[in-house]
Amino acid sequence: MKAKKIGVLTGGGDCPGLNPTLRAVVRKALYENISVVGIKNGWKGLITKNTVNMDRNSVSGILPRGGTILGTSRTNPYKKEGDLEKTKNNIKALKLDALIVIGGDDTLGAASKLHKEGIKVVGVPKTIDNDLSCTDFTFGFDTAVNIATEAIDRLHTTAESHHRIMVVEIMGRHAGWIATYAGIAGGADIILIPEVPVDVNEVCKIIKKRHGGGKDFSIVVVAEGAQLKDHTLVLQTKKKDAFGNVLLGGIGHVLGKQIEERTGYETRVTVLGHIQRGGSPTAFDRVLGTRFGVKAVELVMKREFGKMVALKGNKIVGVPIADAVGTLKTVDMGLYDIAKIFFG
Repeated sequence: MKAKKIGVLTGGGDCPGLNPTLRAVVRKALYENISVVGIKNGWKGLITKNTVNMDRNSVSGILPRGGTILGTSRTNPYKKEGDLEKTKNNIKALKLDALIVIGGDDTLGAASKLHKEGIKVVGVPKTIDNDLSCTDFTFGFDTAVNIATEAIDRLHTTAESHHRIMVVEIMGRHAGWIATYAGIAGGADIILIPEVPVDVNEVCKIIKKRHGGGKDFSIVVVAEGAQLKDHTLVLQTKKKDAFGNVLLGGIGHVLGKQIEERTGYETRVTVLGHIQRGGSPTAFDRVLGTRFGVKAVELVMKREFGKMVALKGNKIVGVPIADAVGTLKTVDMGLYDIAKIFFG
């Protein structure tokens, strides 16, 4: 049977590119005479049946807007007793023929479980961290890299003027894609990522060598999930969200203090945080989100459920959601080796 009504939700952290994707889902669906129900605030909206009917006016003018007009949350339908049953019942009550789920590893992980329980689901990958498997890039990543690169460019001038070490903490929980790309693009002198344990002595050695060569300032880029050797993750709090994730943050200040103590060079720390997730998406993310949204509706029409849209080379294809969330996509060490050529 042809799908007549689909639901769409955005879950997890917001990021640039969500609205272009929603716009594409709605426009493609309406073009194919399929009605669209927007589910507010991620899985929470499906549990509480908080929805809105979407038409052309709903998505008019949202292409350049950051965030998501549907809202989002880190609600896990498998966390609280009774929520899963409410989710399934509301899908039936809303008479949805399929559900398009836009999110990262946690949101799509829940979608994969629902598919195994018979729910007709199609996934769309979203994360600035670019750590979802089976897709070359996720939308939001390019925007985050551009924001981080601009910040590094700006820090160069103040670092050089004051002869300081500038430590820049960048988002990246388990994978250092943003730190690596922005570090290379911004000309960072050292890039530290979760994939490689941080040796503070080596970092200080590189900085001293650079100063010995006549450069009296350095830029150190560190991903929030990077770990010092023989240390655990640096946390803002031990509290966990509904998916079991801890709140990272603080490695920049820990590292900055140790660098200043061991080298004697004045060191300052800048934490970019949520700045990387805000604002208008780049042209790349707008186009990628648009292509993903259109392809998601096409997968629904072909009844290829349990799949996630993905970028492979320059083509948009469908891959099993279970494969995409089964393994974390970490930084290509070949790329990191290129970055290391410019350390110091």
